[in-house]
This record gives sequence, C-alpha cells and structure tokens, in this order.
Amino acid sequence: MTRILRDTTFRSATASTSSARAKLRRFVNDDDGSMTIFACFLIMMMLLVGGIGVDLMRSEMERTRLQNTVDRAVLAAADLDQEMDPEAVVTDYFEKSGLGSYLQSVTVDEGLNFRTVTAKAATKSPTRFMKFMGVPELNVPAVGTASERIANVEISLVLDISGSMSSNSKIENLRNAAKVFVDTVIRPETEDLVSLSLVPYSEHVNVGKPIFDELKTVHRHEFSYCLEIPNTEFNNAKFDLSKRYDQMQHFQWNYDGYNNDRSDTVCPRYDYETIAPLSQNATALKSQIGKLQPRAGTSIFLGMKWATALLDPSFRPVINNLINANEIDQEFLGRPVAYDDIETLKTIILMTDGKNDRSHRIADWAYDSASDYVHWSNYNFNWYLSRYVNSRDRKYYYEADYYTASTGDYLLGNICDAAKDKGIVIWAIGFEVDDHGADEMRKCASTPSHFFRVEGVQITEAFKSIARTINQLRLTQ
Repeated sequence: MTRILRDTTFRSATASTSSARAKLRRFVNDDDGSMTIFACFLIMMMLLVGGIGVDLMRSEMERTRLQNTVDRAVLAAADLDQEMDPEAVVTDYFEKSGLGSYLQSVTVDEGLNFRTVTAKAATKSPTRFMKFMGVPELNVPAVGTASERIANVEISLVLDISGSMSSNSKIENLRNAAKVFVDTVIRPETEDLVSLSLVPYSEHVNVGKPIFDELKTVHRHEFSYCLEIPNTEFNNAKFDLSKRYDQMQHFQWNYDGYNNDRSDTVCPRYDYETIAPLSQNATALKSQIGKLQPRAGTSIFLGMKWATALLDPSFRPVINNLINANEIDQEFLGRPVAYDDIETLKTIILMTDGKNDRSHRIADWAYDSASDYVHWSNYNFNWYLSRYVNSRDRKYYYEADYYTASTGDYLLGNICDAAKDKGIVIWAIGFEVDDHGADEMRKCASTPSHFFRVEGVQITEAFKSIARTINQLRLTQ
C-alpha cells in the first residue's frame, strides 16, 4: 500500500514537472504581443529624440537672441562717431534687452584711426528631456566683434563751377554740400590718413602754378595755368610726365555783345579756382569751396582726367616735389600709393550740373608770340573780332569746336573706364541734369548704385551718403 502510494506520488510529481516545462516552452515560443512591445520601445525612442530636438531648438532660439544683442551692441559701440564709453554702450544694450546678467566681458581696442569692440555673453538653457540622460542644461555662448577702421584714403573731389551753376541757387547748394563732405571725411581721427584733392572745373582745369612748374610744358604766359592734354592720354589713368604739354591759351571767346568782358576765360584765372592737391586742411578747403563762382562752359572729361592723375602712382614724383617745397603735408610723402596697396582706398567724387559742351581755340597763327598772349588777355576774343575784323575774315582767327560735346562724352567714357580698371571707386552726382547728362554720369560711376541724380538741397544728402560709405562700419565676426 505504501509502495503504491509512493509510485503514485512520484508519477504525479513527474507529470507536474513535465507540465511546467511544457508551459515554459510554450511561453518561450509564444510570439503574441511582441510587436506591441517593440512599438512601445520605438515610441519611447522617438519621444526621446524629439525631446532632444525640442531642447536644442530652445537653446538655439536663446543663442540667436543673445547673439543678435551682442552684434547690435558692438556695432554701436565701435562707431567712431559714438562719443559714449564703448563698454557702457554695450552694457546699456544688454540692460535694455533684459539680458544684462548674461554679459560676461567687453574688450575695447582703439587708437587714432580705429576702434574694435569685442563682447562675450553666455547663459544656460534648462533641458526638459535631456535631463533624463544626465544633461540638465545646455550652455548658450555668444561672441561678437565689430571694428571701424579708417584706413588710408585718397580722394579727388571734382566740382563743376560752370556758368549754369548760377541758376536756381545751385552754386550755394553745392558749396554747402561740399563743405559737409569735407567735414565728414576729414576729422581729428583721420589726421595723416585721408588726403583730399579739390578739382574745380568748368571749360578747363587750372592746375595752379606749383603743379604747372613741376611738369614739362610749352610755357607761354603767366595769366593762368591750364594744359592741353592729347586725346590719347584719356585712355590711361596715368599721367605721362615724359610728355611736354602745351599751355592753354588765355582768352575768353563767349561774348554778350555789350562789353569787353574777360571774367570767364576758358582757363580759370583765380587762385580759388585752381587744384588744391592732397590736402587735409579742412579749414582751407572749405574756404576755397566757399569762394567758388559759376563761370564759362563745361568740360567734365578734363576734371575727371586731373582727378584720376592725382590718384595715379605716376604722379608721385610731382607730389613728392611739392611736399619738399612745403606745398603739401610731409605725411603724404609717397602718395599716390600703388594700386595694390590694400591699406588704401582711392576714390573720385565727380559732380556736374550739366554735360560736356563745345570749346574753341584761337588759330595758331594768331597766338604765337608774347604780344599775342598779352593782346588776347586784354580783349574778349569775339568782342574784338566784331569791332576790328571784317566779318569775312573772322573765321580765320579761331579753331571752332576744338572740343565738341560728343568728343567730350567719348573722352569722359575713356578716362572713367581707365580709372575703374585700376580699382578707383567713382561716385557720380548729376545735379539737376537732363537725361543725357545723367546717362553719361551713370556710365562713369563704378556701378549704377554709385550714381546720384539729385535736385536742390538733395545734393547735401548725396555727399553725406558718399562720405559715410567711404568711412563705413564693418562687422568682422
């Protein structure tokens, strides 16, 4: 009985063990619900990755806000016209933006002609999801540097003083605008860095006796100092010092029929009408500008040729000699510098209120002796002919249309292209011009955006805009 009971118990235990093993095998082999588990795992991973993205996006938004504040602050602080302490300017920007506690440091490096401001800021962005991975916050840094540097600048300011400037208060508006330009580009912090050559022009350009004496010339008289430049020379930016240039005849041919007027000679005759080369004396330049008066005709191409020559390295021997003669500041020795000098900007501001016009000359036979030179300085050319020369013989006394308007446009285009090919930046201002004059000036400018067509007092804003651009602010980082 006992044995039977033991056998029964053993068989029951064996069966129970076998049943458990079978159930375990079925559990192991059963794949019901496995996709649900995998899906849950993927969802968790997606939530985690998405959460990381959210944390990074929030951090980047904060960084962008911080960086924008840094950039605005350093730009304002680096402006050389900014009279406040640069560090105080940066701090104020951050305080006004509600980010004052984020500003870490402000570094200011400045000298006579430059100011560089660097600001560093940082904060931390708390994470919502990445904290579960052991990253409770993200660092949010921002660094910015702005610099305004006044490099060496060589400027030719070319001003139209032709007779048409007498109408509509144009000469007064020009004087005011040009003076504003001078004050904007020549400041205490630009000392010995910015040189400005003033080139007044009308029907011709009086280079002045100091420059005239440094050139090879056929010297005829002392009444004025204009040079006749061969047309081929307008194809080049350089000024050929090996050539001998004929001195322009001193006479006046336009005639009002009433008197022996000689106030509008083809070559300007007064000191304030001559070129002022490489100056940084704002007071003297403004004084000369204030004396300018409308006179004679218009030869834009001649003004442009001399403006270019004063920026071309070929003219350096003349400038150096003028420096040695104390006509120009010693600090400008070696100017005009080479075109590949990366520290120097060369630019021309060319202004006109009209367009190229015709110009006459006296026939060679009637202007070939000292007595002829004196004679025609004492008489208006057409006034004299109308009174003392038979009408049928008058045509022999002059060379009509020595320059025509179309020739002037052609030569202007050539010298503008030659200057631009050398990297000279040309700004052109058409002041109450007609469409033809505007087109010629637009073509001369470095780009269409370098051309201004203005009326009345708008000319002052044009000069201001050009001056500000010359001394522009640059964000370096």
